[in-house]
Amino acid sequence: MSNIILQVGVKVVLRNSEGKILILKRTEEKYGKMSGSWDFVGGRIDPGTDLIENLKREIKEETQLELYSEPKLIAAQDILLPERHVVRLTYAARADGEPTLDLSENNEYRWATFEELSTQDDLDIYVRRLITSGALRPDF
Repeated sequence: MSNIILQVGVKVVLRNSEGKILILKRTEEKYGKMSGSWDFVGGRIDPGTDLIENLKREIKEETQLELYSEPKLIAAQDILLPERHVVRLTYAARADGEPTLDLSENNEYRWATFEELSTQDDLDIYVRRLITSGALRPDF
């Protein structure tokens, strides 16, 4: 039996009324130097609490936005690291307004079209995999 830690993370592909997708740039101070600093809103769940409540909490903490649609699960991904196994659940939902960022976590945001997202430099590897696998489509 191994000593691998299992964690569950939730992410959300937020679209606004114009159909654009919100992406956030993670801060180097919190996350260190990494490739793929542009990502969706989300984070680890608090064990013993509902997935959707965790998702809403992450959205509020990171952007101060409120959802105006019920989140729909679009993908589940395994992130296998030497000492951790993270199950990343990605949802799609709608929100409007301009984010107010928690600058300790993310220092930039952008509303991007699907085409812009597809060609975004420095995109999180797991977001890129959602696009290349077809799990994330322009018509969701």
